[in-house]
Amino acid sequence: MTPSDLRLTLPATAENVIVVRQAVAGLGEALGLSASRIADLKTVVSEACNNVVLHAYEGPPGPLEVTAEPRSGELEVQVADQGRGFRPRAAEGDPSLGLGLPLIAALSDSFEISGGLGQGSRTTIRFSYAPPEFSNNGQPAEIPSELEMAITAGDMVKPVLARVIGALAARAAFSVDRLADTVLLGDAVSSSPGTEFTDGRVGISIKDGDGTLDVRVGPLVEGAGEKLMHEMDVPGAGSLRSLASSMEVTKGETSEGEEAEFLVFEVTS
Repeated sequence: MTPSDLRLTLPATAENVIVVRQAVAGLGEALGLSASRIADLKTVVSEACNNVVLHAYEGPPGPLEVTAEPRSGELEVQVADQGRGFRPRAAEGDPSLGLGLPLIAALSDSFEISGGLGQGSRTTIRFSYAPPEFSNNGQPAEIPSELEMAITAGDMVKPVLARVIGALAARAAFSVDRLADTVLLGDAVSSSPGTEFTDGRVGISIKDGDGTLDVRVGPLVEGAGEKLMHEMDVPGAGSLRSLASSMEVTKGETSEGEEAEFLVFEVTS
C-alpha cells in the first residue's frame, strides 16, 4: 500500500468535531475497516477532539489539528492543539475529560498524551486493522478561519472529501440537490493525480458560510488549474463547472510563502 495520510486544521469548535468525525469515517471506509471499527474510530477521535474544544483554549477557539496515518496493519491518529496544555483531572462539575480517557483506552489499541502547561497537547491514538489488498500508485499557531485539508492522492481521497463536503454543505443549509452538486464537484477534484499538486497531496481549503461554500484547491503545479476545469467538461453532458456559482484559477501564497496556482470556486445553496 502506498504511504498516505490525512491532515486537517480547523477551529476548535463543537460543530467542527462533526466534520472531523466524517473525515475519519471516510478514511476508515477507504482502508476497509468494519462498520463497528469505524464507529469506534469516530467515537475515540470525537472524545479527543472534544477535549481540545472544552479544555485547550480560554476565549476565542484556537486551532484543532488532526492527522491520520495508515501504516502496516495500524492506523495512527493524532489530535493536537496549541492551547494551555493537558489537564489530567476534569474540573469539578465537568466530568467530560474524566469519562473521555477511559473510553479512548477501551476502544483503541493504545494511546498516549504529550505536552504540558503552556505547551499545548497531543493525543496519539492507535488502531490495529487488517489492510485490504489494493494498490494506488513554543509560539501560538495562527488561528485558522476555515477547514484546511491535505490528503495523499489515492483511494481514500474520494470518501473522505465526500463526507467532509457533505457535512459542511448540510451545516450551510444546502438543499439535498445542491449538496449532491457539491459532492460531484468534490469528486471531480478527488480524481486528480497527486502530480498536479506541488507536494503530492490533494490540498483543499473550505470555508462555510450562510448558504455558501468557498473552496480553494491547491497549491497546484503550473497549468493544473486549467486542466482541472477542462476535465470537468463531460462530452454530451455539459460541464460540471456550471454547478458552481463561480470558478477561476488564481495565484496565491502557500503556507511556506511561495507563489503557486489555486483553483477557487464558490457553491451557493
